[in-house]
Amino acid sequence: MAEESGSVLKLFGFEIKRSGKGSSAPVGQQKLQSPVTPTDPDGAGYVTSAAGYYGQYINMDGDQAKDNHQLIMRYRGVSQHPEVDMAIEEIVNEAITASELESSVKISLDDIEANDKIKDTIRLEFDKVISMLNFNDLGHDIFRSWYVDGRCVHHLLVNDSNLKAGIQEIRHIDAARVRKVKEIKYKKDQKTNVKIVDRVEEFYVYDEKPGQTNSSVKLSTDAVSYVTSGVLDESRKKILSHLHKSLKPINQLRMMEDSLVIYRLARAPERRIFYIDVGNMPRGKANEYMKDIMAKYRNKLVYDASTGQLKDDRKHMSMLEDFWLPRKEGGRGTEISTLPGGDNLGQIDDIIYFQKRLYRSLNVPVNRLEQESQFSMGRSTEISRDEVKFQKFIDKLRRRFANLFLGILRKQLVLKSIITEQDWEEWKDNIYVDFVRDNHFTELKEMEIYRERAGLMNEMVGFVGEYISKEWMMRNVMRFSDEDIETMEKEINGEISSGEIDNPEDKKEEKPPVGKPPVEPKKPEPKKEPVDQDDKKDEES
Repeated sequence: MAEESGSVLKLFGFEIKRSGKGSSAPVGQQKLQSPVTPTDPDGAGYVTSAAGYYGQYINMDGDQAKDNHQLIMRYRGVSQHPEVDMAIEEIVNEAITASELESSVKISLDDIEANDKIKDTIRLEFDKVISMLNFNDLGHDIFRSWYVDGRCVHHLLVNDSNLKAGIQEIRHIDAARVRKVKEIKYKKDQKTNVKIVDRVEEFYVYDEKPGQTNSSVKLSTDAVSYVTSGVLDESRKKILSHLHKSLKPINQLRMMEDSLVIYRLARAPERRIFYIDVGNMPRGKANEYMKDIMAKYRNKLVYDASTGQLKDDRKHMSMLEDFWLPRKEGGRGTEISTLPGGDNLGQIDDIIYFQKRLYRSLNVPVNRLEQESQFSMGRSTEISRDEVKFQKFIDKLRRRFANLFLGILRKQLVLKSIITEQDWEEWKDNIYVDFVRDNHFTELKEMEIYRERAGLMNEMVGFVGEYISKEWMMRNVMRFSDEDIETMEKEINGEISSGEIDNPEDKKEEKPPVGKPPVEPKKPEPKKEPVDQDDKKDEES
């Protein structure tokens, strides 16, 4: 709980001590002065302090706590629609791949300059973070909640008496009950007499019961993990979900479907018109005569959907019943005619249009959500442009969602004094989170690219050494980087020395020139010694 000392309300949770750096450091220490408040990518609401007690803050951006709560509730309601739920499941299943043999996420530390001991320690702490989040079991639900709400909030619990033990528990917080706030403190410049920003302090407000007073708790920044979608409104002061642009299409689709149901119920059945000849009867008797005829001939059998039986129901008058009209003497007598039903009941082109519009607003290929479509494992040239865009969208979501692991990992490493804040600032751009991929389209695309490169290299290999070099082939045909070329040369030399592969130079010496068949050397014929004629005659005699 937060503790009140005098007129100052202390933060609930732990704080990492910083050496004059961070968002809570005075701006004067950084020698940066401006009357403009800094922009916030997380959509934090700015407040200015009117008194020491927390409940007396003046909100400069309106009642965002109420707006955020209502907006998140709208997102959750929209996510329950069948089409939207199917699209969300397609996105989540593509982003988070569950595997029984390995973890869904891994950390890559190949690009940071640190010894192997530090890297092993960081990997071990990363596995602990994954275990505390129970991400291997709840990864699908955590990602779905983040995608729908537009934010994901966790409370990091530590032992106050032993902060070096690190984070002990990670507890999920409902995103609708938390909002990020920045308190601005101003001062006047002595030279220009302009009010400039002196300090910006960040904290989180947890409302156990949103909308009620005296139910808020002030949480420190370090004790909360807050990851947003990165989508902001036009004013860049409010966090939106990726479902926000689908609110209008889903409402239009709902209205079109409801109107279609009403139209079909009203126009589908054929109705009859009974013209009853009442002769010269007075009006009262004519009405009684018509009621007798209606009660005698009207068929009021209805279908009970709960039991599957037909029953006689004469208690209610439906708008879909037949029409009974009296006809005076001199008419054509009793007559029965039929009103046709609706003609265009099978046309649902407008419904299909709004469905496709909804799918496009969710960035999901339409062919993935159509039930009649089948998955085809063909060539990469058969892959549609929508699949490529969809894969880029998934990669964007993964990069944003990876801040959940990196933010908690940073606090864990700093608390345990494994690394410092300065080390993290130097390494954070080279630390990556790898997600297990299960996209066959990506594999097909990569295989097709390598196949085309290998074919081109095979056609140009005859020009190596005469017009182009081997290194040029590796750079421009295979698209290898300097690091890839160095790695390939080391691996090839190691495999040649170990005897796993033959030396290609030896094969070149044995091979004949290109385009000429090998010529076998002629065997020398045995020399015949001359025969003496006298010896030949003696042999004959």
